[in-house]
Order: sequence, then structure tokens, then C-alpha cells
Amino acid sequence: MSSGIYGINRPADVSPEDCEVWVHYTPSRDSIGNATVSLLDPTQVLLQIDNPNKIQSNVTTGFEVFGGMYTLRLPVAQFNQRGIYTIMIKPVEIRTRIVDCGVLSAFPDIKGILIDLADIPPQYVNKFENNNLIGYRIEYLNTNTNVADVKIRNFFKVVTSNNRAEPVNQNLTNTNQKAIRYNFNDNSTLVFCTVSPSSTTNVKPNVLPFIGQPNQEIIITNTYFNPLMIEIEMVEHDIETLAYGLFGNQTKSLEDGIYTIYNFNNDIYKQYNLYEIKDQFTGEPLFEVREERNNIDFTKTFDNITNF
Repeated sequence: MSSGIYGINRPADVSPEDCEVWVHYTPSRDSIGNATVSLLDPTQVLLQIDNPNKIQSNVTTGFEVFGGMYTLRLPVAQFNQRGIYTIMIKPVEIRTRIVDCGVLSAFPDIKGILIDLADIPPQYVNKFENNNLIGYRIEYLNTNTNVADVKIRNFFKVVTSNNRAEPVNQNLTNTNQKAIRYNFNDNSTLVFCTVSPSSTTNVKPNVLPFIGQPNQEIIITNTYFNPLMIEIEMVEHDIETLAYGLFGNQTKSLEDGIYTIYNFNNDIYKQYNLYEIKDQFTGEPLFEVREERNNIDFTKTFDNITNF
């Protein structure tokens, strides 16, 4: 029997450089809008927070990330229209290809995939140092270009180890085996990755699971956090501005019919002209009109009126 409860979730302390932030805009819920999405700079959008608990340990220098909490700063140039913005924060994708699928010379039972550092974007090369890829996810693109789905859906492998390796040529008595095998070498530009699952099952001990094939395109992503989707609706009014009209101070000038609504600081928020439309022959009132003013009359400030 367990003597206690142990949590398994921890706040993510991922760096913004390990994230991608995508945004999709639609003007309303009745319109899909443009089907394309735009990529934002995660270092400008996701702001990390310095851990306030470090003060209790008398640590006042250096930055200690406060895991799980980030400030989302949306650029005004991008979020400048009324409508619905769908934001997705997801692990960054590293797209490359499999150079070869092989085994280790010293351990021929260990099979893995080979990746060439020359195919990796420069900003991600440091992630391919020995064992830095452990826990990363590998997804595969279809080698058949005639299929509708380029990506193989719901299929992935998890990296269990990665080390730089070099190819070696071995003389094998079994002609059905490949002569090219690999030895670990930290000076090589090839990276040998073992993935899971990659071992045979008891049901079919002679059939190895598919881990990829040479020249196949793959997508490598970290598993530091779960992707997050946020919906933001940009509107003309929010709860506070609506409250101005319900609970804010208001004045009506009887001389010129200017109706003024103030915010909670007694600043002018909106002004309207109030007037009647009468029948031109009988002079009977037909309509009462409230028309928004474009030119604000600043002599109608709340302090000016109440201090008469």
C-alpha cells in the first residue's frame, strides 16, 4: 500500500527558442477567413518571468525561470483588427532527412537512424550533441508522393539516445547483411539515434518495427510541453467600456443637446447630439435622435459642469 501521493506533473520551463507561435485570423465566427497562418517571433511574444522564490534563498543575481508562467505580448502590428485570433504555441519543428538506417559495429542488435548535421539548420545543431535528443519525438513524412497526406498520421518514435558516429566497412560472411556499420566518433558529422519502440515482439521475433528509411523526410520536435491553443477575440467594447454607459457619470446639455458619457475617471468617453425630427407641416415631433459626435466638445468635462 502506498504511504503517500506523488505528483507527476511539473510546470514547463521551456525556452522561447524551443517554441513556435502561430496565429490565424478570421473576421467573425461566420467567416473562415484566410486559411493561411502566420509565424510570430517567440522571443518577442513569450516573455519569461524571474522566479520570485529565489529571494528567499538570498539569491538576487542571475535569472531563474518561473516554470509554467509566461507573459503573452501580442504585437500591435499583427493584432490590429476586430475579429478572432487563434494562437497556437507548440514545440519547434526541426525538419531534416534520414541519411541511413543501420546498426552499430560493436552491437549489431542495436539499430538506429543516421542524421547528417549538414542538413540541420545552424540554430539547432547544438541540440544534436551527444544525448541531447533524448525524449524528442520523430514523425515521418510519406515517401509516396502520390498519397493525399504527406505526413504519416498518428505515427511517431521517441529518441532514446543519440551519439555522433562514423561509418565503417566490415567484411561479413552473411551476404544478406549490410557491410556498412557505425562506430561512435565525436568528431563525425553523422548522428546515430536509437528510437523506441525498435525491438521485435514475441509474436513476430523476425520482424523489426519500422523506424524509417534512407532519404525519408522527418520532423523532430521536443516534448518539453504540450501544445497550447488560445483564442483571442478583439472587440470594440469590453465589459468595462459597456459599464461606462450603465454606471458611469453622464450629463446632458439642455442648451445645445450634447449628451456626454464619462469613464470611471470622469474623462469624456463618448459624446452624442440629442435632437428631435418634426413634421415640416404640422410641427409634430416624429423622432428622437441620438447621433454620435465626431468633434468632442471639451468644455463639457465633468469637473467644469459640476463646478458651476
